[in-house]
Amino acid sequence: MFGEVEGTGFEVIERRFADCFAGHARVERLWTGARWLEGPTWFAAGRYLVVSDIPNNRMLRWDETDGVVSEFRKPSNNSNGNTVDGQGRLLTCEHLTRRVTRTEFDGSVTVIADRFEGKRFNSPNDLVVKSDGSIWFTDPTYGIMSDYEGERQDEEIGGCHVYRVDAATGSVTKVAGDFVKPNGIAFSPDESLLYIADTGASHMPGGPRHIRRFSVAGDGRLSGGEIFAECSNGLFDGFRVDRAGRIWTSAGDGVHCFEPDGTLIGKIRIPELVANVTFGGPRRNRLFICGTTSLYSAYLIING
Repeated sequence: MFGEVEGTGFEVIERRFADCFAGHARVERLWTGARWLEGPTWFAAGRYLVVSDIPNNRMLRWDETDGVVSEFRKPSNNSNGNTVDGQGRLLTCEHLTRRVTRTEFDGSVTVIADRFEGKRFNSPNDLVVKSDGSIWFTDPTYGIMSDYEGERQDEEIGGCHVYRVDAATGSVTKVAGDFVKPNGIAFSPDESLLYIADTGASHMPGGPRHIRRFSVAGDGRLSGGEIFAECSNGLFDGFRVDRAGRIWTSAGDGVHCFEPDGTLIGKIRIPELVANVTFGGPRRNRLFICGTTSLYSAYLIING
C-alpha cells in the first residue's frame, strides 16, 4: 500500500507509515470557525483540548465528551503555543504581552518569563517542558511585526533566539542564538535530543524551512544543531514526537511524519495550512491537528 489511501487522508510514502494507522481510519473535522488555530494542548483529567485562535485573541476549549467548543479565555493576549507542565498546569506563550505564563489551579496567572538581561522578549511562540521541570521556548518576532497576531512593537532583544527557564531558580538562559525564526520545539522520548523548527523563509526569501536537531547535555547546554529535515511544502511550524521517536510535524499540505533518521515516511493530508499538532485521548493515540480555520483529528495505532 503506497500513495494516498483513498478517502482516508493518509498518504503512505514508505511502508512503515502504514503501520501507524488502521486501514479504516479517517481524518475527521471536529470544528471550524477560527482565524488561525495554534497551540493545541491536551488535558487528560478533563478530557478536553485547549487551542489558541491568535488573531481573534482567544483560547478555545474542545470537549471530548460532547464535541462542544467554548471560549476558554478571552482576551488571551494573543496566545500562541501552549503545553502542560508536570503538575498539570497550563503554560502559555503570549504575543501581546511578550511573555510566558502559567495558569494556576485557581485560575490565576503567574509570569514565568518576560525579559532576558533586562530586555523584553519578541513574542514567545512555542514551548516544551523537560522532565526536570525546566521550560524551553522559542522567541521569533511574529507577534510584534504587525497588529494581526499581536501588536506592532519595537524589537528590544536583538535577534530571535531559544531560551531555557530553570525550574529551581527561574533564571533564563539563552540556549541557541543562530536561528532566523525559531518556532516549534520538542524533545526526543529520552530527552537526549531537542528538535527546533526554523521558519525564517516566512519573511526571508530563500530562508530556512527546516527542523534542526541538537544534543542536550545534563546541564542544559546544546550541541550539534544539524538540519534534521527540510520542508517540501510550506513550512514546518509546530510538531510533536511519538514514543518511537517519530516526528509528526505541521506543513503546508497537512502533517508530515518522519522517522528518527530523518526519512519522510508519510503524510496526513489536510485541506488547510496546518500550524500545529498534539497527541491526546486516553491512550495518547489521537492526533489533534490545527488547520487554519478548523480543528481536525486522526486516530493512530501508535502513541504520543
